[in-house]
Amino acid sequence: MDNLTSYLIISAILFVLGLYAVMTRRNGIAILMGIELILNSASLNFVAFNRFGGMTKLDGHVFSIFIICLAAAEAVVALAIIINLFKNLESVNVDHASSMKG
Repeated sequence: MDNLTSYLIISAILFVLGLYAVMTRRNGIAILMGIELILNSASLNFVAFNRFGGMTKLDGHVFSIFIICLAAAEAVVALAIIINLFKNLESVNVDHASSMKG
């Protein structure tokens, strides 16, 4: 079962789970985890298409490393915002963030 379809099915499942987490959760940490799932599914697609697309270069792997770096930077910025939200409102509920308007 080493074919492109199985990787695409796994990637689609990861994407749907991440999208569900982003759309339904109010907790900032859970939303961040959903975004990470979406980015991981995109990374899996790049590597799978690079492997099964007959490419000789490692373009999919390079894009995957770029996505990992992007996810790390996104996590740092988002966690800083969530920590600031918790310090000011004592809650990580993103619905309360609108009360922080200056």
